[in-house]
Amino acid sequence: MAISLRQIQSFLSVAECGTFTKAAERLHMAQPALSQLVRELERELGIRLFDRTTRRVELTEGGREFQGASAKIMHDLDLAVRNANNLAERRRGRIVVAAPPLLAAILLPSAIVELRQRHPGIEVAIIDARTDKIVEEVRLGRADCGLGTFSAIEDGIERMPLTRDSLMLFCASAHPFAARTSLPWADLAEQPLITLTRDSGIRLLVEVGYETAEVPLRPLYEVSQITTALALVEADLGVAVLPTYALAMTSGRPIATRPLVEPTIARDVVMIRPSGRSPSPAVLAFEAILRSCIRRVGDLDWGTSGEPGVQQTR
Repeated sequence: MAISLRQIQSFLSVAECGTFTKAAERLHMAQPALSQLVRELERELGIRLFDRTTRRVELTEGGREFQGASAKIMHDLDLAVRNANNLAERRRGRIVVAAPPLLAAILLPSAIVELRQRHPGIEVAIIDARTDKIVEEVRLGRADCGLGTFSAIEDGIERMPLTRDSLMLFCASAHPFAARTSLPWADLAEQPLITLTRDSGIRLLVEVGYETAEVPLRPLYEVSQITTALALVEADLGVAVLPTYALAMTSGRPIATRPLVEPTIARDVVMIRPSGRSPSPAVLAFEAILRSCIRRVGDLDWGTSGEPGVQQTR
């Protein structure tokens, strides 16, 4: 069956107007062309839709039944088109974002506020989880996008770099290291170290720094969350090596930060999306806003110290 939308539109117009002449005027087309479309539709359906008189046309029983069904089809199609236009113009939509807890706390609130101001019809849901969980949620389509630092060997995802991040030393303001401008990793050899547990990508990078500097890594405290590590640093129970974005959690606290060199270890903070799927207009709008938020947070110096060093992607 080869029924066209133009045929249905012609039929509905004739049914509403009651004459072919008025329907043709409404559709801005010649009456013979309109009559031909209706005849073709009748032929495809195998029923007569109108009883024709010299002055009017009236729906047959089959025509009345088809009018109800076809009017609903056209209404649903019109609604689908309007919804698509709303999405394309970023007036509505829903985004699920997955991010590590600290990065989510630093970036997402301001990004969501700005998104709601620009596009109040777009909703955002948050999954705050570990890096491996973020990749899984994105890969399986349960999250539209993810934020963080991810292994280059992860498949099933596409990466959009957002900024660079480097590891820094965090110590109490009263610690002797606070008087230094930068520190080589070798100087950490005798320091009580506060580090994240080994299921963290940050911990793996810390191990790279210690191994490169040829000093033993003997953590005094191993914790799962950066916020816990910062609390221990604030109490002067040791020093910690953490990503630059943790600076956002030190404002007003007696914590000093210094670049680590020899080597400098940096990695990309990226947005990931499922590979092979076109991002929705809502996700693209959120990505643009997120970049502007990162530029504002960039006042905290997300980048490296400028020293040559080890460039990592995890």
